[in-house]
Amino acid sequence: MGHHLGSKNSIVPLIDRLNKNPVGLVDSEKLRQILTLLFNEEEAFVASKFPLEEATVEELVRQTGLAEDELLLILDNMAEKGLVMDLPYADTTYYMLMPGLIGFFEFTFMKDRTDLPLPELARLMTEYLFEDTTQGQAKEFFGNKTNLTRSLVYDDAVPVSSEVSNYESAREIISTAGYGAVGMCYCRHKKEHLGETCAKHAPVEGTCISLGTAARFMVRRGFAEEKSTEELLAILDQARELKLTHITDNVRHKPTFVCNCCSCCCELMSGVKAGYSDGVAKTPFLAAVDVEKCNNCGLCFSACNVDAITSATSQSGVHAVIDVVPCLGCGACVPACARGAISLVERAERPIPPEKRKDMFVAILKEKGRLKPYLVSGAKKRVGRLLARKKT
Repeated sequence: MGHHLGSKNSIVPLIDRLNKNPVGLVDSEKLRQILTLLFNEEEAFVASKFPLEEATVEELVRQTGLAEDELLLILDNMAEKGLVMDLPYADTTYYMLMPGLIGFFEFTFMKDRTDLPLPELARLMTEYLFEDTTQGQAKEFFGNKTNLTRSLVYDDAVPVSSEVSNYESAREIISTAGYGAVGMCYCRHKKEHLGETCAKHAPVEGTCISLGTAARFMVRRGFAEEKSTEELLAILDQARELKLTHITDNVRHKPTFVCNCCSCCCELMSGVKAGYSDGVAKTPFLAAVDVEKCNNCGLCFSACNVDAITSATSQSGVHAVIDVVPCLGCGACVPACARGAISLVERAERPIPPEKRKDMFVAILKEKGRLKPYLVSGAKKRVGRLLARKKT
């Protein structure tokens, strides 16, 4: 292996490969430090050779030139770390290189571990994500017209005259997933390693819900614990008691997770507050204040996870006011008001998420001008079929 590798020679091709994803990782010295801590030289070399689609071990043998037995050991260790996902299907196991975000950055802090220097990684990742919010990784993640993630509405806060589609309801997404698990919150666990705790007292463990195939991988590799539908719905209820915002994939078909996010720890919420007001796709609703009922108590201010509620003075006196630009329409603020002064109203235009992950990825790649290189790099047949369907 030594003739293939060296820390410099393996990390640069790895970054190049990761940047073929719809959301890549902006190269910087901090990123290189992070990747050097997460990937050993052999793992970085193997990762750099991954195609953009799932691959069998036989295909990866051809890509890497490594013996199958040696490669299987490397892949197994990478799956334990959350760097790749191993997906058994029938008699074959398929391997998929995880993106950085949403991917192995999150997996790094989704279980207790001693194989990685978590405090150092927590510091480096936090600095990397927000050291340059205009041109750095924050822009790469949040700066797309098509988002990777979207907010879900509190069902009981929906106006009685409105309807919620199944894909807009966290309860429906969980109830129809077929398999689910729960694990540690990446954001809160990382904050713990920075010496910080959640201001809403949201738990680190047992709050981050994964669904479907992703959940099966996470259970098998120790990142999550299998739960029944009833147990997952109870976690959802607990999240609502804590005024957390439900976040999922920005797709209508088979979302893979439901996170329960707070204002102080969640990096998605931090991105919205940092100026990327459209960085998380919104629900079909907006918060609204009845100024006659509002006494400006401030409880809704702290309930809002994107700081979209402040106070203002009008003829009715001092009262809460909604900044509609960042408002996600999640409904976390509604139960915070004992006077019933805050409610949800329908947006003028209903957001429609992409149908499937492939649709979402193609849209992001188009917006970034990366679709042609993506096709040339190995996903031509898959995306070509998708584009053909779009024309019919």
